[in-house]
Amino acid sequence: MMQKIKKMFGAQDMTVGRPMSNILAFSVPLLIGNLAQQLYNTVDSIVVGQYVGDAALAAVGASGPILNLLLLLFMGISTGAGILVSQYFGAKKKAELTGTVGTCLALTFIAGIVMMAVGPLLSGPLMRLLDTPPDVYDMAVSYLRIIFLGMLGSGFYNIVSGVLRGMGDSVTPLLFLMLACLLNIVLDLLFVVVFAMGVAGVAWATIIAQAVSAVFCLWRLTHIKDTLVLTRKSLIPDKMMTRQIVRLGLPSGLTQAIFSMAAIVVQALTNSFGTTVMACSIVVMRVDGFAMMPNFTFGMAMTTFVGQNVGARKMDRVKAGVKDGVKLALIVSTCLTLCILFFGKYLMRMFTNTEELVDLGVHMMRILAVGYIAMSVTQCLSGVMRGAGDTMTPMWVSILTTVAIRVPIAYTWAFLSRSEQMPQGNPDAIFGSLLISWVLGAVITALCYKRGKWRERAENAAQSSAVG
Repeated sequence: MMQKIKKMFGAQDMTVGRPMSNILAFSVPLLIGNLAQQLYNTVDSIVVGQYVGDAALAAVGASGPILNLLLLLFMGISTGAGILVSQYFGAKKKAELTGTVGTCLALTFIAGIVMMAVGPLLSGPLMRLLDTPPDVYDMAVSYLRIIFLGMLGSGFYNIVSGVLRGMGDSVTPLLFLMLACLLNIVLDLLFVVVFAMGVAGVAWATIIAQAVSAVFCLWRLTHIKDTLVLTRKSLIPDKMMTRQIVRLGLPSGLTQAIFSMAAIVVQALTNSFGTTVMACSIVVMRVDGFAMMPNFTFGMAMTTFVGQNVGARKMDRVKAGVKDGVKLALIVSTCLTLCILFFGKYLMRMFTNTEELVDLGVHMMRILAVGYIAMSVTQCLSGVMRGAGDTMTPMWVSILTTVAIRVPIAYTWAFLSRSEQMPQGNPDAIFGSLLISWVLGAVITALCYKRGKWRERAENAAQSSAVG
């Protein structure tokens, strides 16, 4: 019994056993964890929408694209470290694994301090740049500034949990996240309902809960003695490791930056439609976050699976794992999409009782529905390419679909649909353009996977691990 418990809470070796079993065992706790992570922002939105109002709900949503943009440093570090960790773990290279993790922690600390210093100063100017409506502006700036003050805790949780997942441990981060999520809900209700702190209350609740989860994850990382041993010396950034992390993580960071910039541009379009459409957008994107979780989950699972097997030079398992991973992603995303279509109105009512807002939200979710299935293919195959060390191809696909496809379509659609009834155009442009970009992205990603540049990267990485 103790052996089973130890195996559950330890690093998972995905280079042995059935690929389907490996991916499922890794993905289930990861999926639950991702769903719990999504609860952070969702609970904030529910509490704000029900107890403060639709304008406050719009304020929380307006800050989203800016937060994503300034989180790109963490995204880059996390992606680069995750790939190296999975490959070194698969190759059983303890010294290199320890060096990568130590360097990752040091870079996270530096990035967190930068975000805490820069974020609050940029909050006001950025919200003005987005032409945020006056009834939303002050609350949005307040929310942003507080979230940035807790950026170090958020960064450490996301990156350390990514390191643990790279070693195949998706259970421990889940447990700590569930604890933090419960704490977040309690603090949300306490700060907003009891102390009437409004939007600032949900921001404080979020950063406190994220800090708690970060502390527990760091504690867990320092107690994996059989896999790596962290010392003061290993926490000094290593130049070679830093270069490798940056080389592998920079494309992901740039992708996130470009994606966030495009989201900010689309947010400006959303703001032009007024507070009702802004509030609708935030609610739909909160539901969208849950629908996307299986896609992101299987994408991360494939990155770890492929990374470990590339490190172990088991390319035959990579091929089998890709088929199983895509199959699982399609089944789960299809089921969740059907649930959203059938129960969309009930989901919307969790956030607001405004009938106009509920009907508009249900309409927008129906527009997006098919796109979730398309995104399951994109995320899974992108995860395979990243795990093999090819981070450039997913980057270019994301840039193409987001910048060259979604943004122009959104603005053109809105412009061409202007009328006396809708002087700013049809709000369908916001999510209709997103659907088109998702479907085209799936097609392009599948073609890039077939082209096989990632296989060259995988073979080079496998040869490198053999020489080392």
